[in-house]
Amino acid sequence: MLKALANSFKVPELRRRLLVTLGLMAVYRAGDFIPLPGIDGQSLRAFFERMSQQLGGTLFTVMDLFSGGGLSQMTIFALGIMPAISASIILQLLVVVIPRLEQMAKEEGEAGRRKINQYSRYLTVGLGILQGFFISLWLENPGSFEGVQMVQFPGWGFRLLTIVTLASGTAFIMWLGEQITALGIGNGMSILITAGILSRLPTAVHRLWLLASPTSIAQRQIQPFTLILMAVMLVAVVMAVVAITQGQRRIPVQYTRRIVGRKVYGGQATYIPIRVNHAGVMPIIFAQSILMFPATLAGFTGIKALSQVAHWLTRGQWLYTVLYSGLIIFFAYFYTAIAFNPVDVSDNMKKFGGFIPGIRPGRPTAEFFDRLLTRITLPGAIFLAFIAVLPDLIGRGLGIPYLVASFFGGTSLLIVVGVLLETMRQVESFLLMRNYEGFLSHGRLRGRR
Repeated sequence: MLKALANSFKVPELRRRLLVTLGLMAVYRAGDFIPLPGIDGQSLRAFFERMSQQLGGTLFTVMDLFSGGGLSQMTIFALGIMPAISASIILQLLVVVIPRLEQMAKEEGEAGRRKINQYSRYLTVGLGILQGFFISLWLENPGSFEGVQMVQFPGWGFRLLTIVTLASGTAFIMWLGEQITALGIGNGMSILITAGILSRLPTAVHRLWLLASPTSIAQRQIQPFTLILMAVMLVAVVMAVVAITQGQRRIPVQYTRRIVGRKVYGGQATYIPIRVNHAGVMPIIFAQSILMFPATLAGFTGIKALSQVAHWLTRGQWLYTVLYSGLIIFFAYFYTAIAFNPVDVSDNMKKFGGFIPGIRPGRPTAEFFDRLLTRITLPGAIFLAFIAVLPDLIGRGLGIPYLVASFFGGTSLLIVVGVLLETMRQVESFLLMRNYEGFLSHGRLRGRR
């Protein structure tokens, strides 16, 4: 792998793309250290720590994860790329619901996709303005912070400044992601999410070091055997995540030969890959958002009934674990049904003369894909649910902080592993085109065979 990394900088185009990616990532991380004007940053960070410890996490915990800690510090990049992710999800749902958008995506080709992407940009800025307005109202209300005044000079001046700053930060992050996609390596949004997640790794390692190496053995909270066990578990979990992320069922497809004029089209055999985890990390994000919503409202309003519900839905409670797992499995099927439409795939195959050996084209092919998706999604959904609750189990079983345990599963690990695999594939494709050895000595990555 070290040889492959060295070869990466010998290819001029690949070297330029890697440097552009690293430079834009550095710009993104620098923005997370520029505070929002007019607020008490230290008191806000203390409030977020208390809220996380008392309620076990809120909806802001998810947003803070994707912003790399920018929300808890209330920087100019506090919203992160959550508005862009939300806009992308909304547009995906609207394409299925609104016939005009569906026609635009299918029939207009690349021009239609560019229009939908432009709508997504407008919606991202709109969501950034809306979230910035509500965050400014929340910061101005001392009742949301146990009577502490977070804003020095409240009023419409502060509100407009907050809206413009946060919306502009969101638009700039969206632009950075698009530049990485066009000029760098990998998907820009995913790269920025990974950078935000990995930025918390030094803090987690430092906290683990403090727990494992006090001055006296009696004060040591984590024993050396526990550290060895954690290392073994981390390797095993990463291997399992890689296997599920790369796992796919390949459906053979045969195309009939067609003669158009003097040219012969078709006649070749190919396959359609059906991924085991087709929904990716989205089911976990949806489930977390729903379960943490009562805790978020309880932190804002202080209503006792919501606080009791938030206590039942705290990490470690059996009700939270059961509902969390069930929602992940449900959203895995829901998102897979949106992302992969068996009827559309069957119609496209029939249009170009393709068929699955032993299955008639048309409706029987669509029913075959529907049955296959129903069966193959179940193990992927169960694995997602297990990975999502694994940090809670490790944290309680080994007595380590959740910040450390979160790197053993959940959203963080799935995103980091998936993005690194995709980035390695793209880098390897550049190396193989120029006859350099890739990251694996025995050939390409499994996903590219």
